[in-house]
Amino acid sequence: MLTIHDLFDLNHTLAADYLAGFTHPWEALKGIKDLILTLGGSLPEEYTEVSPQVWVHRTAIIAPSAYLGAPCIIGPETEVRHCAFIRGSALIGAGCVVGNSVELKNVILFDKVQVPHFNYVGDSILGYKAHMGAGSITSNVKSDRTLVCVSTPGGKLPTGLKKFGAMLGDHAEIGCNSVLNPGTVIGRRTNVYPLSSVRGFVPADSIFKTGGVIVNKE
Repeated sequence: MLTIHDLFDLNHTLAADYLAGFTHPWEALKGIKDLILTLGGSLPEEYTEVSPQVWVHRTAIIAPSAYLGAPCIIGPETEVRHCAFIRGSALIGAGCVVGNSVELKNVILFDKVQVPHFNYVGDSILGYKAHMGAGSITSNVKSDRTLVCVSTPGGKLPTGLKKFGAMLGDHAEIGCNSVLNPGTVIGRRTNVYPLSSVRGFVPADSIFKTGGVIVNKE
């Protein structure tokens, strides 16, 4: 339930071959920067290197006030809105929305991901059509700075990572002003209520309700 193939349809990202080489998605976080640099040199002519190590598809819409830090790739028909802050190491797929005042760092966004309003997403992977409501964020470092584990019903899985935000499966929906604590994994098609504080693994086809109650979708 926690593997890359459990969470993601790899037909919807340029990172497909790279991700297929791992079992758990967080294993891929350390290599995102190198992946983008490798992909950037082999992109089709529809992409333009608008500044060193920043590749943008010709159909993407980039607001003049957005900051595009290297390295990054922005896919076709993606919209990067005003005051978005892409710090670097961001692979953004096709048809995505990166909204006003959104900050991205060391991430893979599959096609049609929406992070449209005041989101922070760091050291994370967001699956196909995943959506983060306004103000929802990934917290990627524990307050005590110890290594992140993923909490599961069977115990804690060590990741060996100090920085690890969240993994959102395809079609995951995160409610407004929610916090995804370090090491959160949300299964496919799962919904998280607004104002939630989520930690650990939430299975596919579930609803994470107020107070941390998890129920199956009917």
